[in-house]
Amino acid sequence: MSLAIRPARNGDAPLIFEFVRELADYERLLHEVDATVEDIDRALFSESPRAFCDIAEWAGEPAGIALWFHNFSTFRGRHGLFLEDLFVRPAFRGRGIATALMKHLAKHCLNKGLARFEWSVLDWNEPAIRFYRSIGAVPLEDWTIQRISGDALRKLAG
Repeated sequence: MSLAIRPARNGDAPLIFEFVRELADYERLLHEVDATVEDIDRALFSESPRAFCDIAEWAGEPAGIALWFHNFSTFRGRHGLFLEDLFVRPAFRGRGIATALMKHLAKHCLNKGLARFEWSVLDWNEPAIRFYRSIGAVPLEDWTIQRISGDALRKLAG
């Protein structure tokens, strides 16, 4: 069998949305998904997209995705890449697809002169944590992600 990684293209929003829902279900967060196919389409395929997606296909079948965007490091003075979602469908796991997607993104970082490659992982997701350690990732022990959304965001905005 063969693996191919390609950039998402116009018309892929329904497929990407399926992957997003499958990931949310795996992470026990399906109840938090309020995005729509149209939201995904607009984010990835507008005139000036701010998010990007690569799709891994195994023998022509959609097997996984990496959805990412650029962040910025003031300390480095350059953009970086933040991986929002990495997901390989269970039927395709154990074939090196996640590793191939991560290598693909690492090469993208180097080719574009990006300063770093970052992502978050749920603290209970031991298989993902083991995988990330195996490819050389290190946790940022001194940093904690903070988030404001929903009612708190509206309240802060005044």
